[in-house]
Amino acid sequence: MSMSPLTRAWIALLALSGGSTLIAAAVTAGIAPVIAGAAILALAWLKSRVILSRYLGLWQAPAWRAGFNAVIGLYCLLLLGLYLIPAVA
Repeated sequence: MSMSPLTRAWIALLALSGGSTLIAAAVTAGIAPVIAGAAILALAWLKSRVILSRYLGLWQAPAWRAGFNAVIGLYCLLLLGLYLIPAVA
């Protein structure tokens, strides 16, 4: 039995959300908050790619998907930079 692409996307979103939760919980176990925050941001970026590709149907429009991925990637890099400023300073 084959799963539909939307079901696979939903399972991927559940797994990525679970990963974010585990990383956030690991901060109390001693993981550096800066590393945890960067990892959670990376997982959020992956979730946005799944949502754009499957739920909005951009897998059918590679040029649009590439454009959205580039914009979201740059936005995540900006957020990461802003998040890391206090740790560097």
